Amino acid sequence: MESKVDPNKNIALYLQVKDILIKRIQEKVWAPNTLIPTEQELMEEFNVSRTTLRQAILMLVQDGLIEKKQGKGTIVKSQQLTGNGRLKGFAEEVTEKGLTPNSKLLRVEFKNDLYHEKSMLNISEDEEILVIERIRFADQVPIAIERTCWPAHIGKIFVHQDLDSAKFYEILENNEIILKRAQERISAINATIYEADLLGIRGGEAMLETERLSFGLDDRPIEFSTTKYRSDKYHYNIELTR
Repeated sequence: MESKVDPNKNIALYLQVKDILIKRIQEKVWAPNTLIPTEQELMEEFNVSRTTLRQAILMLVQDGLIEKKQGKGTIVKSQQLTGNGRLKGFAEEVTEKGLTPNSKLLRVEFKNDLYHEKSMLNISEDEEILVIERIRFADQVPIAIERTCWPAHIGKIFVHQDLDSAKFYEILENNEIILKRAQERISAINATIYEADLLGIRGGEAMLETERLSFGLDDRPIEFSTTKYRSDKYHYNIELTR
C-alpha cells in the first residue's frame, strides 16, 4: 500500500497526500461508511505536519469523497457523482469518486441536418457532424444519457475508437487537441418514457440536464454535448464568492 511522500518532488506535499488517499478510496482500502485512520496516524505514516494533512483532507471533503463526523472521526462517503464546474469528462468524475466508469453505445453517425448543432459549433451548413449517444454507468449503475456532437475532422478520430469505453478528452489530448474552456448550462427536466427505460427510473422523474460547449486553445468550438443525469445519482456543486 503506497504511503511514500517525497519532499524533493516538484509537487506540494498536501497534493501528494491527497493523491494517495484518493487511490486508497478508489481501491476500496477503506470501504464506504467506514472510518479512515486518525489525523495522528496519517501524520505519522506520511511524515507530514498537521497543516499539510488537513489541507489534503479538506480537498477530499470538498470533492465529496469523505465526511467529518463530530465525535466519530472521518468516514468514506457512499459516492453520489458531483459536478463541480471543472472541465472534466464523465469518466474522470466517476474515477475520482472511486467508482468504475463504463458506457453502452446507443448511436454513432455522421449527420448533415443538425443546424442548431452546426450553429453552436460554428461550422458551415455543408459540413457533417459526428453524433455519439451513450448510456454512462458508474459501477454498473446507469447514471446518464450523453449525446456529444463533434465537427467532422474530430469525428473522424473517434470513429476508429472503441466508443463503448472511449474517454473523449483523453483521446483528444493524445491527438494534441487541447480543451481550454467550456460554457455549460444546467436545467431541470423530466424523464421521457424512453429515457426512463434506459436509466431504470420512472417516466416523469426529475433529471438534471447539462448542455456544454467546449473550446480549444484557439477558442474555436470543439464539442457540443447534452447530458441527462438521474437526479438521485448526480448533483452539481458550485462555490460562489463575493
